[in-house]
Amino acid sequence: MPNDFIFRDSLTQTDPELDKLLKRENQRQDNSIILIASESEAPAAVREAMSSQFGNIYAEGYPREAGRRHTEKRILDVDYELALYRRNSDPRYYKGVEYADILEALTRRRAAELFAANGISASKLYVNVQPLSGAPANSAVYTALLQPGDTIMGLNLNDGGHLSHGSRVNRSGKQYKGVPYFVNTETNELDYEAIEAQALANKPHIIVAGFSAYSKIVDWQRFRDIADKVNAYLLADISHISGLVAAGLHPSPIGIADVVMTTTHKSLCGPRGAMLMTHKRDIAQKIDSAVFPGEQGGPHLNTMAALAVALKLAHTDTFRALQQRILDNARQLSLKLEEAGIRTVGGPSENHTLLIDTKSVTRGKSKLSGDMAARILDVAGIVVNRNTIPGDKGALNPTGLRLGTVWISQLGFGEEEVDLLAEAIAGTLKSCQPYSYQLLGGKVERRAKVDPIALNSARDIVRKLRHVKTEAGARIVEIRGKSAQALLNYALTSDVLSLAVDETQSTHIYGPDLDLEAILFRNDVNLYHLLFTDVEDARKTAVWLSDLSDGYVEFSDLYALLPGPVAIKMIAPENLLEKGAEAVMGGVLELAHTLGKKEKAEAFADTKPFFIGSEKREGSEALPAFSWEEPEDPPMKRTKLYDTHVELGGRMIPFGGYEMPVWYSSVSEEHAAVRQAAGLFDATHMGVFDASGEHVVEFLNTVTTNDVRALRVGQSHYTYFMFPDGSVVDDLMVYRLSEERFLLVVNASNNDKDWAWLNAVNEGQVMIDEKRPFSRIQHPVTLRDLRDPAHGDECRVDMPLQGPKALDIVLAMCEDPAFAQRLKKLRWAGVTQGTLGEFDVIISRTGYTGERIAFEIFVHPDQSPALWQAILAAGEPFGVKPCGLAARDSTRTEAGLPLYGHELAGEHNLNPADAGFGSYVKLWKPFFIGRDAFITEQEARKRKVVRFRMDEKGVRRPETGDPIMDWRGKVIGTVTSCAIDREGYLLGLGLVPTSIKRKDKLYIYQLGGGQRNLRVPKAIKTGARMPMPDAASILTRFPQK
Repeated sequence: MPNDFIFRDSLTQTDPELDKLLKRENQRQDNSIILIASESEAPAAVREAMSSQFGNIYAEGYPREAGRRHTEKRILDVDYELALYRRNSDPRYYKGVEYADILEALTRRRAAELFAANGISASKLYVNVQPLSGAPANSAVYTALLQPGDTIMGLNLNDGGHLSHGSRVNRSGKQYKGVPYFVNTETNELDYEAIEAQALANKPHIIVAGFSAYSKIVDWQRFRDIADKVNAYLLADISHISGLVAAGLHPSPIGIADVVMTTTHKSLCGPRGAMLMTHKRDIAQKIDSAVFPGEQGGPHLNTMAALAVALKLAHTDTFRALQQRILDNARQLSLKLEEAGIRTVGGPSENHTLLIDTKSVTRGKSKLSGDMAARILDVAGIVVNRNTIPGDKGALNPTGLRLGTVWISQLGFGEEEVDLLAEAIAGTLKSCQPYSYQLLGGKVERRAKVDPIALNSARDIVRKLRHVKTEAGARIVEIRGKSAQALLNYALTSDVLSLAVDETQSTHIYGPDLDLEAILFRNDVNLYHLLFTDVEDARKTAVWLSDLSDGYVEFSDLYALLPGPVAIKMIAPENLLEKGAEAVMGGVLELAHTLGKKEKAEAFADTKPFFIGSEKREGSEALPAFSWEEPEDPPMKRTKLYDTHVELGGRMIPFGGYEMPVWYSSVSEEHAAVRQAAGLFDATHMGVFDASGEHVVEFLNTVTTNDVRALRVGQSHYTYFMFPDGSVVDDLMVYRLSEERFLLVVNASNNDKDWAWLNAVNEGQVMIDEKRPFSRIQHPVTLRDLRDPAHGDECRVDMPLQGPKALDIVLAMCEDPAFAQRLKKLRWAGVTQGTLGEFDVIISRTGYTGERIAFEIFVHPDQSPALWQAILAAGEPFGVKPCGLAARDSTRTEAGLPLYGHELAGEHNLNPADAGFGSYVKLWKPFFIGRDAFITEQEARKRKVVRFRMDEKGVRRPETGDPIMDWRGKVIGTVTSCAIDREGYLLGLGLVPTSIKRKDKLYIYQLGGGQRNLRVPKAIKTGARMPMPDAASILTRFPQK
């Protein structure tokens, strides 16, 4: 046994997990077609040098300067070099670097000989091979030649430039002043006249001629002439095209540019690193100092060794042939894509790269994004990167793909292979259907689906081109993950939710070319196995389920996604070791015995609200539509706080079936209290339900529009109930109190209707889907009305405390340090439970006023009067005021929040998207009640709610129903709400066409909601008063933070 600590075991022995990861990465590279323009496959000899023991040592500094003039033969006279080293040493800071000196001198010489051009000999070309990558190399040039604040002029990032060329998000644009130049918007090529004009206007200290996404030949001399006119340095960044330059297939900037930078791992096909070259000795000295010690420490000598190998290979005829193939393939690929209807930016490629404009793939007004195109091609086995193209607004939403042909050319691809590859790319992209989801704040998430047949066709081409052998299959498909049950319940026809651990179930699966029987075995809580009689059926199912988990394939409708992700793999029965051999074999035998023999009825839960292929099945008798009639003239109710309001001088009015305070002092005073201190509201008239049970998430995801699955314990969200026809039943808040218990808070005016609707759905008594009117909830949950005294101590009512001082007030009441900490850390929409003084409460950081420091406190109804008084007492030093319905309405209107009957439902039957709240309708859920109707309405929507403010103070208040006109006097909409804002202006919400823009002016006649007529004089003459509408300006849909 050795007496050292070198850890001599192999990687497989030392770290088998990492070894497996490395092998899987190798497999990915071997099985994929990689078109990343900045990547190549480093030859085996390069990788071998990369793993040399040079990686163990430091070598800060540089070898002897005289080595630059030595030939390779002279440098490799190792014995003589060692003698020189022992006698004269070297400039480095470390010893033990005698061979490092030889290595660096050799690498520099090989680079100089490879790139010497335009009358500059290798001995006159100064090369630095120490930069770790391209960005630090460029940074070293700036450090060497510029002062902080100097101007860098490089190609605009969206037009194909690089971050390190002066982009404001990069160090180069922060430490220095970045001024971009652009490509011509019509030709998508460099416009040298415009570049010259830009240079003359901005007088840059350095011009960077180099690009990360540009497919045309560069005129280096033209850049030189421009730089000379403004006395600027010229940096040529040839990182992408250095292989072509070295092979003489692209003009060289050597001797033209002051400095040339290249990375070494792109078309040069070496290790990840960079080089700096200049023919000017004074600049070379500055650059050496800027690299070390200016920008970095010691060089990575193992990378340098690998680079030396790559540079030797680059001197060969084979390398030059490779570079010609790279050019030919890029041109051919761009031509074939254009022929297939996929636009390439700037036409046929003249180097190794090409850009695809993904906007050439459309569906109506939706255009394919670069991100989705890249992701979908990736799952097909074609690896590209999204990229900005000229015309894009920013790097976050690019509409292009960048493709490079270096790697495929290394693999020997020629015209025939490239034509097949173009077929796979074009076929995949053209089968994509772009669409979008609404996000908060009016933003959208751009998505796309692909035809699974086209996707699999592209995969077949990739396998053919990469000579990928089909792996031996198995009859069992394993599905593993937290979302496994939910995904399978949608993907399979059977009632997966009813399957317990260690149980089996007959099932069926539909998909593209799939119509298969199977047995489902639940191995563990989040682990399932599907058993088939045929290996090929299992393989197709594994691919289909994996695609469903990825979320890019079409099924049912465009917007639906199944829950995920889950891990999918095929396994043999003997590999099922998770639960022990005896249990596993027993389960497998049971599967084999029952497959094809169980009652087929078990395989089809046709009344499930949704499963893939449900349209192929027929159901039982249709359920009746829900029917609700509001009671006529019901008696007014009073909350437990009624007497308290009267004692405080509240003005009581009927609202939602209750006598409620509209104000105590004045609307403006109470409004100001909410915005400046805190306001306490009575919302104890609102409905408070709870829903619980093993399948409560599935139930709530069926009856509400938001995604309950996304809520963690202690979180809440805003959502809607809808009827099957897409009309709004109510809007509500849902709070997750535990894994299987949720609190639901609904509007007081809709409480009884909501309760009846929820129970009818839960009990399977009413229709929930017009297309499949027999579908129903499979697993009912427990519903409770927490205002019902029958629930004893668990009864709850809502008491909002809203405003910037709200947290201070609840903390003043809190005697439990742990609860106080939870309240301090409670994020927006969070919910927690604890004790405020003597009161057991559920408290959430939510509200209906637009305040971000806001709480809703759920307390037992009998304790509500005492809690009200306690809050007012504790909040008195902080300026709290009791607030009525009028302040609640004015604050919510100012915040742009909808009110049922005004901006939701009501006379105009407005849905959440009309109100500006479409982001709370999660169309990725495959089913919720009203989903199909909502999609139909959304795709044809022509109206929206806007927030407006009257231009002048003192005008009459517009009321609900008053007409809104455009500048021509045409009635285009109606006022839905209006109240006074914090500045004393009248601010309202109105329904207008979607074509109305924020810059448009609105005009409103205040007709008392239709109760007053316009007074038009009988005779139109001098002095007569004509009715004039008041002007209003459109605001942002919600107040800006």
